[in-house]
Amino acid sequence: MAAKLLLTLAICRLIVTVGLTLDPVELLRLGVDGQLSADPADLAAASADFGGLNRAEPVAVFHPSSAEDVARLVRAAHESAQGFTVSARGHGHSINGQAQTSTGVVIEMSGSGREKPGLRRPGRPSVSEKFGYVDVWGGELWIDVLRSTLEYGLAPKSWTDYLYLSVGGTLSNAGISGQAFNHGPQISNVHEVDVVTGKGELLTCSEEQNSELFHAVLGGLGQFGIITRARIALEPAPQRVRWIRVLYSNFSAFTRDQEYLISLHGQPSSQKFDYVEGFVIVDEGLINNWRSSFFSPSNPVKISSVKANAGVLYCLEITKNYDETTAHTVDQEVEALLQKLNFIPASVFTTDLPYVDFLDRVHKAELKLRSKDLWDVPHPWLNLFIPKSRIADFDRGVFKGILGNKTSGPILIYPMNKSKWDPQNSVVTPDEDVFYLVALLRSALNNGEETQTLEYLSDQNRRILRFCNDARINIKQYLPHYTTEKEWMDHFGDKWGLFRKRKMQFDPRHILGSGQRIFSPVSALSATAW
Repeated sequence: MAAKLLLTLAICRLIVTVGLTLDPVELLRLGVDGQLSADPADLAAASADFGGLNRAEPVAVFHPSSAEDVARLVRAAHESAQGFTVSARGHGHSINGQAQTSTGVVIEMSGSGREKPGLRRPGRPSVSEKFGYVDVWGGELWIDVLRSTLEYGLAPKSWTDYLYLSVGGTLSNAGISGQAFNHGPQISNVHEVDVVTGKGELLTCSEEQNSELFHAVLGGLGQFGIITRARIALEPAPQRVRWIRVLYSNFSAFTRDQEYLISLHGQPSSQKFDYVEGFVIVDEGLINNWRSSFFSPSNPVKISSVKANAGVLYCLEITKNYDETTAHTVDQEVEALLQKLNFIPASVFTTDLPYVDFLDRVHKAELKLRSKDLWDVPHPWLNLFIPKSRIADFDRGVFKGILGNKTSGPILIYPMNKSKWDPQNSVVTPDEDVFYLVALLRSALNNGEETQTLEYLSDQNRRILRFCNDARINIKQYLPHYTTEKEWMDHFGDKWGLFRKRKMQFDPRHILGSGQRIFSPVSALSATAW
């Protein structure tokens, strides 16, 4: 009875807030089995995200049991007088409130409410061994996709570093990790998607069918539709991983070796690594931090023991996958590749572990941080794509300049091949054949150190962006965050016209993804004029 009262109040709020003209009984019907919720706990969960920088409480939270449920809700929003907003939320790992809304409903795609009695769960991953793909619900977490496909000895080709993210969430951005140089981002490894558009239409999309919408939603920041199903390409899963890290004090040698390794993408698997990443070390503490934990405690590394250039070291991180049929050759293959690199002698650190343990490595670090109450803190992350031609300038200005000797978190850096990214998709990258990801993954702590406060780190991010602008380094933000239309126009560049056209086509009332702050919702009258 209390739940129904809360739900009725939520619908009344929608009526008052956005001028809902649809029969409220239709929305009430969505909630009779617990799908539409105004429970304070649900609202609080949907108000926050991993970034911890923004809060926005929705009018209600929706727990769908199927793609049709999602379509029904979005259709209700589209047909209302003002068009209340709808935001799809996966595992809540956005940084700047991208999945939040204060003027509508949040759809919990990954299901914080799955435990509720009577709430059906969308279908589990369905693997096709014959054709080498898996069909998954848009809210499925990648860790669960992996578990399902491994039952058939298969696995997706391209990953993110952290597996507790939703499929729809990463595909709405790009989905990148150290395999991207070889296989491309996750959006380059999708055969087909089911999408609910901003009109409430449920469409199947691929290169051959509804191709405009297919390319729009991949990297589309949730602006054109909600991905309810994705067909992901698979490959035979390796059994084990040889995980190697080597150190550099010379940035040119470091980037030259990274670029050489990603140039091998067309070679046979025996003649290339399977994963190429790296990170920057600018203070003594971070060389043995959570990201680089296998350096310590048995074999700790100190910057003072290595001749670092301006107090900065660079770590190349590479892996070689293998199984019982290739175990006898993995040592020779690794050695042959390492011989061509110019890292600091005697700085090779190697470990060997199961494939699943390598892919799920960040989750283990998460558990450690949670045990110390260091996970649920603000995360003012900054992720940048930087053209290869300017990465040395970025090193001088940021790694050896703005950052000083404190970072408050890992700094990833690795190159990717633009040829592995489909230009028809919505995501934008620098206009060079090779570009770098630089990810400053910092945590703000209230521990009395000024350099670890949210204010300090946020100001440092602004200084980095200002430096790039002043130095005319044509960066593109990954997981972008802007607040004005001009900034978004500059971000998309030549793609802005197409991006805006697709918005008008697939979500003319700007119902979806309002937390990105790209488009403002419009009324039914305004939408008719488009």
